[in-house]
Amino acid sequence: MPLSEHEQRLFEQIERSLAEDPKFASAVRASDPRFHARRRLLVAAGVIIAGLALLVYGAVIKTPPLAVAGFVVMLASAAFAVQSHRRAQSPDLHVVGGTTSRRPRSGRSGRRRSILDRMEDRWRQRPEGHR
Repeated sequence: MPLSEHEQRLFEQIERSLAEDPKFASAVRASDPRFHARRRLLVAAGVIIAGLALLVYGAVIKTPPLAVAGFVVMLASAAFAVQSHRRAQSPDLHVVGGTTSRRPRSGRSGRRRSILDRMEDRWRQRPEGHR
């Protein structure tokens, strides 16, 4: 249903006032999950570089525990970056004043179902002709 001329003018006025408000823009940016994911990726990249420097420094001064520590730091930071990237690709839906239409993942909320539980459910739901 199209908006009337009056509603369109009001909408444009609200849009302009919101675009000019720096506090509103920073609040929206701060609540954006992609912004946080991007920041986590940048932090992870910095820590990977620091871990690489630690690894090289440990190798140069011939201290294996320091080099191993640098490698572990790099590995942990890379895992954190991958996790952040995955989280950014599929953000959870948040609806203000309502509910989401997606069901929560079984691994994040609720009890995790075992393979036996799932097989039992499949057995109960099989077609009648196969009994």
